Parts: sequence; structure tokens; C-alpha cells
Amino acid sequence: MYQRPLSRRTFLRTGAGALACASLARSQAVAPPNVVLILCDDLGYGDLHSYGSGIQTPNLDRMAEEGVRFRQFYAASNVCSPSRAALLTGRYPTRVGVPDVVGAQDLGGLSLSEKTIAEVLKPAGYSTMCIGKWHLGSQQAYMPTKRGFDSYYGIPYSNDMTPSVLIRNNAVIESPVQLDTITQRYTTQASDFITRSKNNPFFLYLAHTFPHIPLAASPAFKGKSGLGLYGDVVEELDWSVGQVFQSLKDNNVDNNTLVMFTSDNGPWYQGSPGRLRGRKGSSYEGGVREPFIAHFPGRIPASSRVLGGRVSGAVASTLDLLPTIAGLCNAPLPNRPLDGEDIWPVLSGKTETVDRDVFLYFDSWNLQCARLGKWKLHVARYNDYAFSPDPPGGRLNLPLVNPELYNLEADPDESLNVAAENPQVVANILNSIMKQLPTFPLEVVNAWNDTMSKKAFVQSDGALPMLLPE
Repeated sequence: MYQRPLSRRTFLRTGAGALACASLARSQAVAPPNVVLILCDDLGYGDLHSYGSGIQTPNLDRMAEEGVRFRQFYAASNVCSPSRAALLTGRYPTRVGVPDVVGAQDLGGLSLSEKTIAEVLKPAGYSTMCIGKWHLGSQQAYMPTKRGFDSYYGIPYSNDMTPSVLIRNNAVIESPVQLDTITQRYTTQASDFITRSKNNPFFLYLAHTFPHIPLAASPAFKGKSGLGLYGDVVEELDWSVGQVFQSLKDNNVDNNTLVMFTSDNGPWYQGSPGRLRGRKGSSYEGGVREPFIAHFPGRIPASSRVLGGRVSGAVASTLDLLPTIAGLCNAPLPNRPLDGEDIWPVLSGKTETVDRDVFLYFDSWNLQCARLGKWKLHVARYNDYAFSPDPPGGRLNLPLVNPELYNLEADPDESLNVAAENPQVVANILNSIMKQLPTFPLEVVNAWNDTMSKKAFVQSDGALPMLLPE
């Protein structure tokens, strides 16, 4: 502390003052940023006001106005567990042992050989907390506190699974869970963590339980939206986002915190995919394209010339979050090849596209679609779009004799198949698929060959190529 305060002008004109200011500027430039990742469960592409919904989401609107909102952001799966596995590892769920939903009684989960975002950030000095839905294994070895998180508070799987339990770290603290207050309690935990961690870099993974069914809202929000319980739940989630931002501001860390908001897959029975075709459990766009908003004052530029803020048309994915966060936080990447790309150049406004080969759409072990630039190619599809993988009568993944090609820039609802007019595009994407398939586990290769071998459903001269394992 200075014994005799100096005026700002006098301080700046002295050599010591200039040196101190330069040092301060350098320290601010290299200060590790905090990261808050907010993930909703089953929120549809069309469920936010900034994405065309009638549901009022003013805090997310403001986040988009001050940051960037993506039009073409994807989950790496159309259901919960695989999507979360990909988000936390930067690798396709078929690579990390989570091709399907992990049941409450299952003994396994996210492969213990994989590193999560939290595990990547720990060596860089980060405090970490997971709040909300985990769904990557409920046995102790697979729980958040064993996967890089210092603490955990939440429901370890979907809120429709039993037993209904709320866990703090590794202990059950409530059963059954009182769902009408769970968003409020998650938010309190998030604010408390920010307050506790404000003097060190931190990573907060806030994975909301809602709007996965069964739905519930607190008394303060029940009936408030005028759009039914679903609208009430989404408006309470928006309130939670506002509370997180207020906590960041109250603790003077708002200007050094990257906040991101998205969802794990498309809407289930309720909610809206916007104008997109398909819902949760489908490989059409409505099952996997998600809202994504990112905010970082001074680092992610907004656009004052565009109503609603800057909108990016870049094709990006939850796979990209780990490499992006690691790069921003100067943390070493895992020693396994990642499927995601560092999208910080897009977030920061330096580039407009993400440099990647193809983005693959899996359903369980089955590769069904691939996207390259503006083009999306469907190569296989289930004979039944039921969410459950084992409905009565069985569910078959069948090859499309003639793959379907859609120009998603001109036709985001996948209503006009333009494969016949673009044979070279179809050939290029198929070639990319065949090059990538051998890099996946044998189960993926076998699933592909099994699908393509269904001769009873395809013409022998039109079948897609099979891949023989080495």
C-alpha cells in the first residue's frame, strides 16, 4: 500500500509508474481465464428467443448480443450419454466407450483411459466443479470426482431414471429428488463455487437436468411463461444463466471468464427443433443441431451493427470445446488424437470457418451421415425413429441404396435431396468416410459392414461399399 497516494497522471509520468502499468498489462494479458460451460438436457434448436422461440430468454439474449451465436453448432450424438462423453473428451463417443445411453444400473461408463476437460485443466492449476447431470457412469470409479472434478453436486443420470438420488461428491443427500427446486439449487451451488474460486482460475461445468422430462419448475416460475410447463422450465434456465453472470460480476471475474451455453441433443417429446427436421434420437438436423452462445468480454467481439449480436455460420461441434478450452487456458492436450478442432479463431472473430474434414453422425455404433462444408450425406437410417434402441419388433439400421445429399445452407430442413445433381460431392464424402472408418474401434467397422450387408433391403448394384477390417 502506498503511504502517499499519487494522482493517476503523476503516477503514469514516473518511470516506476510506467513500469508498473506495463507489468500490470502483461499480467492481465496472460492471466488464465475462467471457463463456465452450461449444458442443457434435451433443449431444442428452436427453444431460445434468439433462435426464434416465443419463450422469453432475456439473459441468453443479452449473452448473444454481447458475444457470438452459432447457427450450425452440433452435438456429437443424438442422445444424452454419448453426447456428454464427446463434449468432455473432444473425441467421438464411439472412440471413448459410450456409444449408447448409460443406464443407472450399468457397471461401466466413460472409458477410464480418457481425459475430460477437467483433467486437462487440473495440471494448469484450475479448480473444477461439476454441477447437475453426469450420465457417464454412476459407479464410483466413473463419477465426476474421479474424472478431474474437485467437487460434484447433482443427479448422476437422467431425472427419469431410478433410483432418484441427489449426490454431493460421493454421498447421497436426497432421495427422491425434489425436482421443482433443482434448477434453483444448482444455481446456488454454481454461485457458491464462483465465490470460493474467484482468486484462482476455475472451470465450472453446469449441466442442467432440464428440460429433460419429467419437467418441474419452482413456484417463482410455474405458470409464468404462459407457454405451459416447458416454457416455464426454459425461462427458469434462462434465469439461472443470469444468476451465473451476476455472480461473476459480484466477484469481479466477469471480464476474465469465457461462458458457453449449449445443449446435449435435440428436443424429445416437447420443445422445438425450429424449422429443422427430426428430434432427439434422429440423425436429421433436429436431433443434433443445437443452440450455442459464447461470451467473453474483450475477447469475443460482438457486432453493434447486427440486431441480436454477432451470428456465426461456422460448422462447429461440442467436440471442439476441449481443444478450444485447452488452447485458451494454456493446458496440455491429451496424448490421444482428438476429433475436435480449436475454434478460438472463430470465437474471437479472426476466421469465419472451422478447418475440418468431415463431421460424422453416429447412432450407437452406426455411422448414418457425414457433413462436409455445406453438404450433408445420409448413408444409412433406422427403419424406426423410436427413441429406445430396442422397441417391440426390433430396430434395424438399413443402408440407403442411393445416399441422400442435402445442401444445409440452402435447405437446413433436409427436404430436397440433390444427390443426383452432385455425384462428385457424394463420391468425395463417401471417400472421406471410407478413409476415416478404419481409425475407429472394430465395433464401428463391424456395424458398417453389417448394415451394408443387408442384401434383402438393397440392390446388389447399388449397395454402399463394405470395409474389410485389417
